[in-house]
Amino acid sequence: MIKLGVSGVCGRMGRRILEISSCDKDFEIMLALERKGIPQIGRELGKVKISSNPDGMFLIDVFVDFSVPEASIANLEYAVKYNKALVLGTTGLTEDQVSKVRRASDSIPLVYSPNMSIGVNVLFSVLADISRKLGRDYKAEIVEAHHEGKKDAPSGTAKKMQEVIAASGLSNPPAHSVRLGDIVGDHTVIFCGNSERIEIKHQAHTRDLFALGALKAAKWVAGQKPGLYSMKDVLGL
Repeated sequence: MIKLGVSGVCGRMGRRILEISSCDKDFEIMLALERKGIPQIGRELGKVKISSNPDGMFLIDVFVDFSVPEASIANLEYAVKYNKALVLGTTGLTEDQVSKVRRASDSIPLVYSPNMSIGVNVLFSVLADISRKLGRDYKAEIVEAHHEGKKDAPSGTAKKMQEVIAASGLSNPPAHSVRLGDIVGDHTVIFCGNSERIEIKHQAHTRDLFALGALKAAKWVAGQKPGLYSMKDVLGL
């Protein structure tokens, strides 16, 4: 059984990861972490109490973090301190923060991905293949839409799509962001050239797909050697 810690358990993603993992016989929840000062600290959440003390990581095997950049980097330091595997899905990290993630992976096994969805990660592979085969006669653009509370734009997924397409030989595509209502996550890639157009779209119907992907990564990363991994590694793509 994997002893699990989850960050941001009062937020939408953290709470759902905790709920789903609580029903999975492969996990035992040992740490439900939240930021200091919120009124929920100390309340029972299932079999654990909500804590603001990251030193609780000494109890766990794997820590799952979908919080905000500043909190994630602070949690990263504790994961290294206690030599714990980490699944990191936080987006909006600066280049300096990403460098800290890379350095941490020298010491601990770390899965870092802007999107834990299985479908999106398959899509990354498809986009690379399409981009190579279409060639430079085609241009691409990306449109992504999320709920109005999402702070980073373009999304981490859109940025990854840009990287994949640019690395495959096409020019770096612009990304257009929409922030409306309660949209979970939509990403559309449009390829156009030679009097024809190809559109590829992924829609997230619920946050559960991100939670399920993160927990799949948690099972995979437990026991891995130190290193920086992606969902491509987890899924064997």
